[in-house]
Amino acid sequence: MGLLKFCDVGIRTMSATVPRRVVKTRSLSSYYTEDAIEKFIEATGVEERRFVDPDICASDLCYKSACQIFEETDVKPADIDVLLFVSQTADYKIPGTSIILQNKLGLSKTTIVYDLNMSCSGFIHGLLMAYTFLQLPTINKVMVMVGDTLSKMISLQDKSTGMLLGDAGTVTVVEKGKQYGESYFSMCTDGANIDSVIIPAGGSRMMSSEETLRPKEYEDGSVRNLEQVVMVGPDVFSFAISELPKDIKRLLEFADKSINEIDKYAFHQANNFMTGFIAKKAKADPEKLLRSIHKYGNTAGTSIPLCMVENRDKIHKNESILMNAIGAGFAYGTVLLNIADCEILKLNEL
Repeated sequence: MGLLKFCDVGIRTMSATVPRRVVKTRSLSSYYTEDAIEKFIEATGVEERRFVDPDICASDLCYKSACQIFEETDVKPADIDVLLFVSQTADYKIPGTSIILQNKLGLSKTTIVYDLNMSCSGFIHGLLMAYTFLQLPTINKVMVMVGDTLSKMISLQDKSTGMLLGDAGTVTVVEKGKQYGESYFSMCTDGANIDSVIIPAGGSRMMSSEETLRPKEYEDGSVRNLEQVVMVGPDVFSFAISELPKDIKRLLEFADKSINEIDKYAFHQANNFMTGFIAKKAKADPEKLLRSIHKYGNTAGTSIPLCMVENRDKIHKNESILMNAIGAGFAYGTVLLNIADCEILKLNEL
């Protein structure tokens, strides 16, 4: 039924890295009118984002975050039993990026590694895999890397994504410990919506070609090629505001908690209007809602951990935190866990 409860597993430490290059939304006046830009900022909250240089990959951002954890905490490479790399922007089609990172980080050859692609719900799916692995007696620490360089997948002239999506990489270490208490997951999938967020070409269904790389103008005035992200905003919005508040309610009933008992909310940073609407329908206190979209845009699966790192001074020991996200497909879910002795490290740049 997609409802799961775990005991004595939690987040030990978190880190995040963003590119140094800042792209201001108002700098895109060659593509959009001033009026369109101001309306976009008002609705989404995205004032600026970070874009990588051409030679930087999501794995590079995650690698820097992992190195920071090894340097600034007592977690060491030898401690990592499982490495999960969650991304839509892998280094190569073959081999998996998690394999590359195992070697680059100097992790043991007995480390279990996986690549996952769950788009904007990637972090909560990565967490679920980590918590599940930690039910095994021989697994003690799992490293969840979530990174995306969405700037390489969008057209700046696309009206749904050109001013919205940005780049980031994050690392979360999950471990066993009595101090973490109980954690709850609700995970859902509705695969009838694959066309709402999709890159039509470049995969095995439609191979890359000269035609798929040729930019085309669409009815709404957007310009993009078939190997860039298509997002039907109204579809995502209507599904999210309908289903996510219900999922939050379902999880809280499963956990026997009320929304008012939760200390902080870290929702996927899709856009301010949608996030605020979901919070309102769920009767969540807006003062408890963490935000980072104004500085980094929608960074897909990285948005929840990046938001937590950005708001590290607002997250306190022994607080409960509710996470909620929706990704392409749609795959969506809600997570409730306790922040016990988690070290949230200062944001990196690369």
